[in-house]
Amino acid sequence: MSLSSAVAATNAHTAMALTGIAAAIIDLDGTMIDTAPDFQVAINLMRVDFDLPPLTLQTVINFVGKGSENLIRRVLAVDYPAAEVEVHFDAALASYQRHYLAINGNCATLYPGVIEGLQQMQEMGLRLACVTNKPIAFALPLLEKTGLRDFFELVYGGDSFARKKPDPMPFLEVCRQFDLAPAQIVAIGDSSNDAQAARAAGCRVLTVPYGYNHGASIQDVDSDGIVATLLSAAQLISL
Repeated sequence: MSLSSAVAATNAHTAMALTGIAAAIIDLDGTMIDTAPDFQVAINLMRVDFDLPPLTLQTVINFVGKGSENLIRRVLAVDYPAAEVEVHFDAALASYQRHYLAINGNCATLYPGVIEGLQQMQEMGLRLACVTNKPIAFALPLLEKTGLRDFFELVYGGDSFARKKPDPMPFLEVCRQFDLAPAQIVAIGDSSNDAQAARAAGCRVLTVPYGYNHGASIQDVDSDGIVATLLSAAQLISL
């Protein structure tokens, strides 16, 4: 999303202050880090292995957010009918994972306000968890590479549990680990996955306007409001 579009989305659904918050669950791709260029590189290297033409960055962005398995199925569906997608799926996923591990973080960039927002949340005494649908083997190295790992007490990936976002299971486990009621935790993300998981878990939820959200408008997502940056989110939260 362009900066002007992000500002318009934020202004259209501005968040109100949230009180009684003791912890935050923060998404990774599209919320803290713009990883779409990494995805595009790894996907197009995989497509070379299958003698398929490259995909544009916007096409890849529209496919991001529901885990690697869904991503690769959607990528294959560009060229193959459903039955053939499953025939090629295992080999395509293995190829993608190999390429992604090799370039993880090389083309990714932090969004504005991420470090400042995390620092302010820490200074406020909020406990922090990162919950992403990215496989944990990809998420941890990326957090280390971008200098974000030490902010988080807990990090869960899309393969950390039997079910991933939008299922509430990962969020409920954070509540259990932190020994907090869901209402004391705010989830911050860029997509309907985050909002649906938070609502189902009983957590509060804020959304950012600059991420992916499967190519759909963030204004259509049920949240407690849109915040321009993580720093903006931190300024709205109080214990």
